[in-house]
Amino acid sequence: MQITQAKAIVTGGASGLGAATARHLRAQGAQVTILDRDDASALAQEIGAGYEQTDVTDEVSVTAALDAATAQMGGLNAAINCAGIATSEKTLGRDGPHALDSFRRTLDINLTGSFNVARLAAARMTTGGVIVDTASIAAFDGQKGQPAYAASKAGIAGLSLPMARDLARNGIRVMAIAPGIFRTPMLEGLGEEVMQTLARDVTYPQRLGDPDEFAALARFILECDYLNGTTIRLDGALRMP
Repeated sequence: MQITQAKAIVTGGASGLGAATARHLRAQGAQVTILDRDDASALAQEIGAGYEQTDVTDEVSVTAALDAATAQMGGLNAAINCAGIATSEKTLGRDGPHALDSFRRTLDINLTGSFNVARLAAARMTTGGVIVDTASIAAFDGQKGQPAYAASKAGIAGLSLPMARDLARNGIRVMAIAPGIFRTPMLEGLGEEVMQTLARDVTYPQRLGDPDEFAALARFILECDYLNGTTIRLDGALRMP
């Protein structure tokens, strides 16, 4: 796919990796519509993108957003799923077992929400396309307090191959990116000292990932027709202890 021919939706595009991806794709000449529960209208106006307020877990909400995006862009051939939440709760903590509601909510947003968008977007990719989901280093190296988050991201990694096989006859490729520790608003909230401590564990280059690097990889996946059915780790060779 030539990037100037991309008609892409980016979920979670109001901030972080999603915002960087939306901005990067527009700068490269792609048409973009941001789908996010949070208000992304200012960013959309700044970069010349569309914006639809969307709850990725809700079929009616996603259907309406995709219908609007497809009409605005004159089609749809790329979907980049960046919407998600990070949670921290131990299986058995001081206050008792992990709350089942918070476990379900994490999987509902991160895993079910990504699949919901992917399946509905695929139905609108009438001339083929590409789906890119966001996994995480936690899919492989989950930490204490991450059973829900790690499970949701492992599920994302596990979706790539079966979905790619399902959608091959439709000319649709499916990939996932598993970012390591990236400098996003969520991480910046921990403070500079904590971020520098985390960066020291990265093999090389010994720094936090830049959201623009995630965006560049997402663009490369759109452009490289032979990438399909797998997950790419983007983590500076970091393996979490």
